[in-house]
Amino acid sequence: MDKVRYEKGLAARTAVLGEEYVNQSLRAADDFNREFQELVTEYCWGTCWGDDTLDRKQRSLLNLGMLAALNRMHEFEIHFRGAITNGLSRDELKAILHQITIYCGVPAGVESFRVARKVFAELDG
Repeated sequence: MDKVRYEKGLAARTAVLGEEYVNQSLRAADDFNREFQELVTEYCWGTCWGDDTLDRKQRSLLNLGMLAALNRMHEFEIHFRGAITNGLSRDELKAILHQITIYCGVPAGVESFRVARKVFAELDG
């Protein structure tokens, strides 16, 4: 493991997903999945999110589209929250969900809007 890339990834992962979520994920790691958590932190977050070519808003936008297309709604919700953290406005998020609906299909759009409403209800609550 490249410690510099891992630490850069840990910082990015924490900034986007929140300290509580990241700490919980790392604390829950066991002998079976610890290497996986390190891999995700180092490569997804250190290599990809740590590259300044795209800003975090752009990366969030991409992730939402890809996760919706893949029907990975658990991860979609996590990254939807991250997109808010990264500064995407409700209007921008609504436009993204409309585009998801057109390009990924109405069922993906329905699920994406369902997740968005849940997240907004929790934030506004």
